[in-house]
Parts: sequence; C-alpha cells; structure tokens
Amino acid sequence: MSLIDRWHDLLAPDVAEDTHAHIDAELTRRGLVFGGRALCTVLRPRLMTLAQLEEMQRRVAAILRPCTKAFVRAQQDAAFRAQFGLLDWEEELFATPLRYRHPSPTSRLDFFDQPSTGGLALTENNAETPAGAAYVDALAETFLDTRVLREFAKTHAVFPMPARQGVVGAVLQAWREFHGGRQAPRIGILDWDDVPTRTEFELYQQHFATLGLEAVIDDPRRCEYRDGTLWSQGKPIDLIYKRVLIDELVTTCGIAHDVVRAVREGAVCLVDGFHCKVLHKKASLAVLSDEANAGMFDAADLAAIHQMIPWTRVVAERRTTWRGQSVDLVPFLLAERERLVLKPNDDYGGKGITLGWTVDTSAWEAAVREALAAPYIVQERVEIPSEPYPSWVEGRVETFDRMYDTAPFVTNGATMDGLLTRLSTAKLLNVTAGGGSTVPTFVVHPRS
Repeated sequence: MSLIDRWHDLLAPDVAEDTHAHIDAELTRRGLVFGGRALCTVLRPRLMTLAQLEEMQRRVAAILRPCTKAFVRAQQDAAFRAQFGLLDWEEELFATPLRYRHPSPTSRLDFFDQPSTGGLALTENNAETPAGAAYVDALAETFLDTRVLREFAKTHAVFPMPARQGVVGAVLQAWREFHGGRQAPRIGILDWDDVPTRTEFELYQQHFATLGLEAVIDDPRRCEYRDGTLWSQGKPIDLIYKRVLIDELVTTCGIAHDVVRAVREGAVCLVDGFHCKVLHKKASLAVLSDEANAGMFDAADLAAIHQMIPWTRVVAERRTTWRGQSVDLVPFLLAERERLVLKPNDDYGGKGITLGWTVDTSAWEAAVREALAAPYIVQERVEIPSEPYPSWVEGRVETFDRMYDTAPFVTNGATMDGLLTRLSTAKLLNVTAGGGSTVPTFVVHPRS
C-alpha cells in the first residue's frame, strides 16, 4: 500500500471531521486565513520518503553550482551580466559592495516533478524575497496535532522538514559576515503596511525573540537615515530582513530613499541585498541554458542544466538552437505556441505570464510583440504533476487530483532547508495568483 493510500484509508468520517476542525481552528487562531480562505484546505500533507528527500537534495545541489558560477562571472564581466537584463538603476545598485559571501543568502527554487522522466524541471529561481518558509513550519505544527497524523504515526515515523530556521540562520550568518563580529543586531522586517503576508513577518518576529533578538516590523517609508544610522520606530536597526521587493522600493520611494542610501553606505546589512537581482531575474535560466554560454560550465554542470532547466531564451530577434537545430527565434515562437510560455523577466504572482496553449493565435502574436518590446523570456512548457488530496466538503471527504509544485528553500546558494508545496486546480500554481492551497511536507518511514 502506498503512503498516500495508507493516509487516505485512515480518513474515516469522524477522523476526517476532527482533522478538518483542528486545521481550520488552528489556522484561524494563527491568522493564516486570506480573503476568507485558509492557507491549507486539504486533509493531507505531502508525504516523502527519505530516499526521495536525499535525491532531491542531490539535484538541488547540482543545479546550484552552475548558478553560482554564473553569478561570479556576472560580477566580473559587464558584457556577460547584460544577458540578465538588469535595468539601469539595478546596474547602479549592483556596484554597491557585496559585504557578505553569497548574493542570495535566502532563496527558493520552483520546480515541477516530471512524471514521464522522474526528473525535476526548474521554472524560476526566487532569489530575492522567497516567501512561505514560516508558513510551511506553522502548517507542519498544525498537522502534527491532527487525529489522522496520530493514527498514521502508529505505523510510520513522521519527520517535519523545518524551513524557517534555514532562513533565520542565513540572515544571521550574513550579518556576522557583514559586521565581522558577534554583536546581536536589532532587526527590521521591512515591507509595505498593507501586504497580506504580514502574518508571516509576525512568525519571524516571534522566532527572533526566542533567540533573544529584537525584531520590529515596519514600512520602509517610515524609516529614516541620519547620522550614519537607519532608524525604525525611534530606535536604530542594524540588519534588515527585507521582504519588500527592491524594484517596488525604488519605484515607490526612489533610488535616493533613506533605506537605499543606508545600504549603499554600509550603515545597515540588507538581506537579500541588491546583488540578488542577477539570479532572481528569470533570464538567469536563459543564461544557464543558452548554448552561447556552454563553455563556462563543466560536464557535471551541463548535465544538471540539461536535466533540470527547460529550454529558456530571452525574447529577441536572434538565431538560437532548439533541440540541436538552428532556428530563427521569433518565427519559431509564433509557430510553436502550444509548447511555449512567455514570462516577464522580473515579476511575481503569475503576473504577465502567457501560456501559449491557453490562448488563440492572435492573442499569442500580441503577447510575442509585447515580449519583444520589454524584457521577457520564453520557456518550454513542462509537465504539471498531480496527486489526489482529500478535503472535508459539506460533511464528507471529497478527494480531487490537484496539481502541485516542488519549491525547496535554499541557504546561501548551497543547502536545501525545507520545502514549499502549493496545490491548485488552476494552471498557475501561485497562492498570490489565487492558486489554492499550501501544504507542509513530512518525511516518513515505516516502523519496524
């Protein structure tokens, strides 16, 4: 019997009702309800064996190595860096000294399992402000106290996959590298007042408090830089755990804003800082997979790129290769709508994405024209996997196949620390875009 079947067999009506009631009450108590909808709406977490976890960790490490090589070259070579599509003001901020080791101390890779090959397809590198780690941990804590998990644990050992600790550890390591000592920082968690993810900031604030660290949640528009110090709520802050997007900060407040100036002058440590934009750009996957850059990678790197990055190119009037054949890129895009996706180079929440197989020819042609006029990438369509997940609906268990993604959190571009899994019945698996439910992942092993 599979792990999924075993779990579902335990969902007798009374067990399922108790489990649903507990999850609903806990998420409401924790404030993890958005627009009247709980963060998790199903009765099963994602279940993974130890062998599956180890294989995922191996693959994540393999694809991170060429990512790091690409960033190092981008630091040294402005012509190469141009492939990532940084805007002029991003180039200006990129000149700020990198005062800790890795440009993205915290990041998240967004993969899809590929059922036909058993592999993974990397569709985005969220290298700037990866969200969800604290939510995943809160969901794991919620599921650990459910009646169905207690029953399941009688036959299987169950281990959560903590994610928040990896984020916090990376932020504090960056601070130590920045500061050069062990002084405890005062931390500012910065984002706009009206973002729906404030509850996650509060979870981090609580976690920092358990470590004896003071953290405040503030809107960057209220921060002031004076006398060489950045001030928040009447006190200095030394370290920013940044959740506001850099482009939103600069677009809204300007490049001369107090927070930006404080970072550029080395008065405060910003995590993730300005250099993260290189790997965060969706064009980073085009840089890795473009045949023009193959010479900078070794055989192991090229194997990882080939196995995990779907064909991706920056949209431009050029010739390139497709499965070993030379093609004229724009006519190729127009002819192969059914197998391609267009994405803006730097956006989030599914905004601006056009799935070629969901639109007609005229809409696709318009999308290609738009992509030529602004920084966009085109990417080969990947398989979207699905699994059955049960929910409590009108007094009974209803099980539906739901599409899911696989999004490991990464520390310092090297280590996998936790996993985000989003479920959806829509084509875009993104909670910001109304993508459905989030579930924690447990590593399970049969008891002897």
